[in-house]
Amino acid sequence: MASGLLGVCSPRGLLVKARNLNYLNTSHDILGHMTDLIYAEKDLVLSLKEYILVEEAKLSKIKSWANKMEALTSKSAADPEGYLSHPVNAYKLVKRLNTDWPALEDLVLQNSAAGFIANLSVQRQFFPTDEDETGAAKALMRLQDTYKLDPDTISKGELPGTKYQAVLSVDDCFGMGRSAYNEGDYYHTVLWMEQVLKQLDAGEEATTSKAQVLDYLSYAVFQLGDLHRALELTRRLLSLDPSHERAGGNLRYFERLLEEEREKMLLNHTEAELAPQEGIYERPVDYLPERDIYESLCRGEGVKLTPRRQKRLFCRYHHGNGTPQLLIAPFKEEDEWDSPHIVRYYDVMSDEEIERIKEIAKPKLARATVRDPKTGVLTVASYRVSKSSWLEEDDDPVVARVNLRMQHITGLTVKTAELLQVANYGMGGQYEPHFDFSRKDEQDAFKRLGTGNRVATFLNYMSDVEAGGATVFPDLGAALWPKKGTAVFWYNLLRSGEGDYRTRHAACPVLVGCKWDPYVQLPSGHIYLDLAHKSGMDVTNYAVNDHK
Repeated sequence: MASGLLGVCSPRGLLVKARNLNYLNTSHDILGHMTDLIYAEKDLVLSLKEYILVEEAKLSKIKSWANKMEALTSKSAADPEGYLSHPVNAYKLVKRLNTDWPALEDLVLQNSAAGFIANLSVQRQFFPTDEDETGAAKALMRLQDTYKLDPDTISKGELPGTKYQAVLSVDDCFGMGRSAYNEGDYYHTVLWMEQVLKQLDAGEEATTSKAQVLDYLSYAVFQLGDLHRALELTRRLLSLDPSHERAGGNLRYFERLLEEEREKMLLNHTEAELAPQEGIYERPVDYLPERDIYESLCRGEGVKLTPRRQKRLFCRYHHGNGTPQLLIAPFKEEDEWDSPHIVRYYDVMSDEEIERIKEIAKPKLARATVRDPKTGVLTVASYRVSKSSWLEEDDDPVVARVNLRMQHITGLTVKTAELLQVANYGMGGQYEPHFDFSRKDEQDAFKRLGTGNRVATFLNYMSDVEAGGATVFPDLGAALWPKKGTAVFWYNLLRSGEGDYRTRHAACPVLVGCKWDPYVQLPSGHIYLDLAHKSGMDVTNYAVNDHK
């Protein structure tokens, strides 16, 4: 028996080290194109049904032949000599064995699956990988944590705003637990393996056995420090499978650990028994200090929009400080927050423009990156899980039209702005709390762009989201919800040019639906309006500061 961590064997019989739970989610390398997978799967089903029809026709012929031969041989075997006394029967016997049975052999050996296998082989190159499946499981667990959903709720598909019914089977839940286990995430392993047991106890049929579940669960609770429960679960496992070698070794190890604990207590003159845990475990603390605030805002909790603050928020028509293009057709402007001033504009993009931008952005979608504050190089990060593409004005007239409209609304030039970035947040997509501007210790963050700091952010919303997907500001206690065709805008820098740290914000995970956000980061040096003026939208552009 291979020895595991601290002498106990994991379900794989291998040493499993706890890894950093801030794992990189790669599910969006494929989730942005999930609709293509839907059509690929539909094509495979049609191909499979065609194969089944061919197989059924072949089996029908074989079955007919078998019935015919069964009737004939029952007669011939009853009186072989009498049967063969008829010369026609003798001839037919020779013919059948020489011609008909070999023909049947050819029929049986016909490879009617060739077409289906060929189609499957072509489609397989587009299939998700093991890494993608793990990423999808992590996305579900992210939603589970952020929106405080228990595994039973997710398993039953009882999510707000859902249009279709979707449930997780025992085997699906087991896959969730095993994915968490393989990442050293024993907290979620326990939650999902307990859900598997619950569904098995309810009588649901599955290929997963209770022994398999108990194997993972006992090791996971041991890793969480619950020795009593690990011992109890291991005994349950052995009652189901007495020959389970690893469980037998673990049982002896757990019993020895308990005995050592009792001896220590006696040496310390302590008579109290080791108190077993209640089977409820705390979610591990991670790297993000405002995790609780961020996630509560994502749920719509803790928003600090007091009545007094709300009285300072107004709606108006925005003419862009006399911009000629907006004098005839001004935009509806709504205050979202007073300080720092965050505004929302309505009807910034038409449905036709939105669909066109999606169309040209989709082929370019790739895993979203962030700029390394020290090197200025773009790199992927676990705290930003989405797909994005960068659009130039030469890509399509709609890009130039959207950029010009943004310039009219904000009074900021797009000549020094970064390219229009389109972000797609699919299953569990998020961007954890971050600043859009560079801090003092990140002087070279935008050096490669040839620009200064990001003055402002213009964020467009190209879709409504059934649940989740808010843009939240943890330091403010503000939450902005996606509304298709609208845009929000705020300044990242103060008048002094210093960064406004209150603008630290995040894109919450999408619980139900799909979120498209084109945005622009606007660089400064060419600012037409007073910096006190704010405005916004749902495609993103960033503004950049003077070169210093």
